[in-house]
Amino acid sequence: MARFKLTLAYDGAPFDGWQSQPAANAVQDHLEAALAAVAGVRLRAHGAGRTDAGVHALGQVAHFDAPGESRMDAAAWLRALNTKLPRALRVVASEAAPPDFHARFSAVAKTYRYEIDTAPVPHPLRRDRAWQRPSPPIDAALLREACALVVGRHDFAAFAANRRDGKDPATERTIAAAAVDRPGAERLAVTLTGDGFLYKMVRLLVGGAVRVAEGRAPLSWIQQLLDNPGGGKCQYCAPAAGLYLVEVDYGGARVTG
Repeated sequence: MARFKLTLAYDGAPFDGWQSQPAANAVQDHLEAALAAVAGVRLRAHGAGRTDAGVHALGQVAHFDAPGESRMDAAAWLRALNTKLPRALRVVASEAAPPDFHARFSAVAKTYRYEIDTAPVPHPLRRDRAWQRPSPPIDAALLREACALVVGRHDFAAFAANRRDGKDPATERTIAAAAVDRPGAERLAVTLTGDGFLYKMVRLLVGGAVRVAEGRAPLSWIQQLLDNPGGGKCQYCAPAAGLYLVEVDYGGARVTG
């Protein structure tokens, strides 16, 4: 039985997130349906992370085990799967993987980017691609200062939503890098790289940082939430539309969208 690693890109708007759902409209559902159509048997796909509904991916990673009798190589799987997948979801890379590789548990870091559109008239074609926030003005320098506070090892309980399945009991994570850049005159992007992210953690970190950058809360508010993780919760969650899973790092075998 051969194991394959897939790199996926998708527009998250039409899907109910990554994880399989009863309505069968999650990315995992569509990928497993394509695998079954190609292989003739049901195959399980395991993803590197469970992106929420509306969240996009440039470099999501998944793995699956091909049937023992299959003679298809990685390139053949890529071609065949893309004929079965919806247009908003594509396999952009495929490669053979060792039997102990796991898309989730072998990952050592992930990088997410969050895009904010500050144009005074929100562009309709970016409606599902960015957080369209024309006002109040966002101070980019303050946004950088707020994001810099989260770098390092912290307990991020204040920046995590409660999962209905009760998972993610441990809330300490390490953010290795946080950057704010301007991809355009009326756009901002926040990029975070860490060893793992809690449920809605990136969106809550961005939502909190933007609140500071708009002058609605002091920088000390974020520091207090980090220093006293049981003392309160950030209530400002940025919308899913602006979030992109950019890269999964496997410690030397980088998979990039």
